Amino acid sequence: MRIPFRHIAGHLVWSTSGTVWALWRVAPVGGRYVAPQVRDEILSRVTSLVRSLAGAPRLFGFAARVDPGEVAEQMVEGVDWQHLPPWAETTAAALDLLAGQEMHRRTLWLAVPLVSPGRRFDLAANGSAMWSELSGALGLAPVPVGSDEVAECTERAQRVQSALGGGLLLRPARPAEIVWMVQHAVHRGLEEPLLADAEESALYGSRLADGELRSPSYADLGQVRITEGGRPAAAESENRKDGKASRSKPGGAAWWRRDGASPVARRWLQVECEAGTGYQAHLALAEFPAVQALESADLLAQLESLDFPVDFTVDMQVVPSERAREQVRRKKKELLDQAEQYGAQPTGMPHSLPEAAGDLAEQDARLSRSSVEVEVQSVTVLTVWGPDSAVCDARARALVALLSGGDYRAVRPHGMQEALFALGLPGSMRPAGVKEFTQHQLSEDWAAGGAFTNTGVGDPSGMMVGVDLDCGTIRPVLINLADAPQRNASASMGIVGDLGGGKSVLEKLLVAAVADRGGRAIVIDRTPIREWATFARSAAVGRCEVIDAAQAQLSIDPLRVFGGPVGAHYALSYLTLQLGVGPMSASGAVLHHAVEEAAAGRDPSMASVLRALKVLAKKSSAGSSRRDAATTMSELLAIVSSNPLAGMVFDPELPPVTLDGDLSADMVVMTTTGLTLPPREAFADMEVLRQQPLEALIGRAVLYLIAAIARQAAFSDPSRFCAVAMDEAYWLTSSAEGSALVHEILHDGRKHGAGCILAAHDAGELGKDAGLLAYKVLARTSDQARARKGLAFLGLDNEDEDLVRLVTTGLSPVGQKGREGEMLLRDPRMQVGRIKVHVPPVPRIENAIYTTPTAAKTTGVSSVLLEEATRAGI
Repeated sequence: MRIPFRHIAGHLVWSTSGTVWALWRVAPVGGRYVAPQVRDEILSRVTSLVRSLAGAPRLFGFAARVDPGEVAEQMVEGVDWQHLPPWAETTAAALDLLAGQEMHRRTLWLAVPLVSPGRRFDLAANGSAMWSELSGALGLAPVPVGSDEVAECTERAQRVQSALGGGLLLRPARPAEIVWMVQHAVHRGLEEPLLADAEESALYGSRLADGELRSPSYADLGQVRITEGGRPAAAESENRKDGKASRSKPGGAAWWRRDGASPVARRWLQVECEAGTGYQAHLALAEFPAVQALESADLLAQLESLDFPVDFTVDMQVVPSERAREQVRRKKKELLDQAEQYGAQPTGMPHSLPEAAGDLAEQDARLSRSSVEVEVQSVTVLTVWGPDSAVCDARARALVALLSGGDYRAVRPHGMQEALFALGLPGSMRPAGVKEFTQHQLSEDWAAGGAFTNTGVGDPSGMMVGVDLDCGTIRPVLINLADAPQRNASASMGIVGDLGGGKSVLEKLLVAAVADRGGRAIVIDRTPIREWATFARSAAVGRCEVIDAAQAQLSIDPLRVFGGPVGAHYALSYLTLQLGVGPMSASGAVLHHAVEEAAAGRDPSMASVLRALKVLAKKSSAGSSRRDAATTMSELLAIVSSNPLAGMVFDPELPPVTLDGDLSADMVVMTTTGLTLPPREAFADMEVLRQQPLEALIGRAVLYLIAAIARQAAFSDPSRFCAVAMDEAYWLTSSAEGSALVHEILHDGRKHGAGCILAAHDAGELGKDAGLLAYKVLARTSDQARARKGLAFLGLDNEDEDLVRLVTTGLSPVGQKGREGEMLLRDPRMQVGRIKVHVPPVPRIENAIYTTPTAAKTTGVSSVLLEEATRAGI
């Protein structure tokens, strides 16, 4: 195989045909789940990019192989995993799960040929190309490329990049990445080099020396044997005995059909290199549907949903508006001539002619509407591969069948497989034979094909929470809450969904990941079975602290825990909430005086506040109204303090919780079993709220105080990330005091290296600041009204009936085994995707993470992780 380029200088490629190409790595945009307004904006940006192009650019969409070790490196990135055995264990478990799986990531590359305005170097370039062909055959040195030409081409590439505008994020390709493109094309179906290595490599680049471009040898890239319609390896081995080809036996099959298939049926490319022999099939799109809805026109994006990777190459000819109109007028004239010829025949005119005339009229009108409109004449090649010819052929047939269902006609031309293969190499010429597959589209129609659509979701590193269900092959989804503040983003997450939708499992996975990666996690556990306490003792053995409010073994008295003005602030807020008085009322003023006096004493505590109120009630110098208020407050507070549920606030004998001791453990769980809350309806009417049982009023105030302590502990050490998990968040957001705490964490958490994880059954329960959540998750929501609110929470179109149906019935359908944990995730990069949450097969995690009664007693649930993912709609 001949390599189609001679030099690579930066992102410039000098081809053997005389053309100089500039290559850029393109970042995809948008996604499958976007609002119509966002889709229109992305379509406009891609259309603008296409109109900025000129000549014959080429777009490559390569499915780069992902190695399990690459995922493991992403999981340990930024942490000292060698000193974190729990995280090393989790990473090793993920590595074992992904071993042997076919994984890939979509990469986009834009190649633009550089044309000099005065064509100064074109003649010299063509001469150099001809000499390179001749010198290669004679073993002579090729004509060198001078520094002037390099400078001129660099300037031209900069002008091209400036003309492309800022619609899409472009990055000049690296020499090693350009070489990787060739390696990828050669190694399809084999163990190919990793793109991750090429992204960090400084090899393969040419350098200027003595005014000339000096390049390393690319000869090893061409040490490949390509055989069109190559025979299967099994057939070749059968026909060889002792190194000699066996002869046909009388009456046996002919030698060219010895493997059971004629050469015409073997429509694949056999590529043999040092790594082995791979099989590729190249399909050209020969026909597009005449009319198609915008929502379903993104063919190239939909390729990701197949259960095998697909590469695509789009070779374009961008025709200006005036020239395209001339071509349309010529086609109209030809159509009229055909109509006259058919008019003289008895059969009359075929129905296709009026339709073609209508299409040309519409195209002419759109071209006349704008002088910047262009026509894209493209040849689109799709490539599949496999380790053997049978797999490759089956994938090609499956792709043809799927495309035919959408009125696309794809052909696998025999005798042109090598030409289509060459089209996918950087710097190669356009083979003459592929012209018959040219499709004519206007810029906006071509942009709707989804070539630049983003299909991924999640963070570049962090915890592997599951797999991407929008990708046909296995694609791990990573989330790294601790890294969000470093990226100037919020580290908070909101999870919305029905009971049994998987909210608590996702919460526990994230909390365990934060603790295992060297951070801290504080959880407020309101469940009667103390599920979070059980999980902490299993997942973080020797690294957790459980504070049980009902048993009252530690004190959360704010005056003892914090002291000073901070303690006084939380003490006053707690008392006004507990007693149901306003801070600016007469009773509030009395409480403020008592708290200030207790805080300034030698032994500040909530018990001291009660004593101060009793003294104030008997103080003769105080006014009667003040004495009455003090008497009322002291009597009510005496009732509260005598209740065992308030013991952890008022008992001065209990040791206080310490911020740098108890609350500095890797995982801290504050259980509130026994503390009840008023019903949500009671918060709407203060009189109804005052009539609630004492246990409910105490529970509301104590939970607020626990949340306040969690907030203060989370902000105590900005250098160590802390996640605060609060399930059923309505108990906080339904009150003004609780909403203020959530508001404070959401607004100031990033500055202090902290974030919160809120879970609720309804998006409205997350509070008025839910828009500040960077990570948003929507699980199964069977009620349509709530489902629409959840879609709006994600920023999606809540009037889209397909999305509503997906949320209500398509995510984790009840009773379908293996479909648990399906959710919609939106990350800080505004990427939305459908994921399936999976629990790593680590006994300390999976033994206590489930809340389903049967699952809680079952171990080894994750042993069929990837098999379930494959069956779950992939």
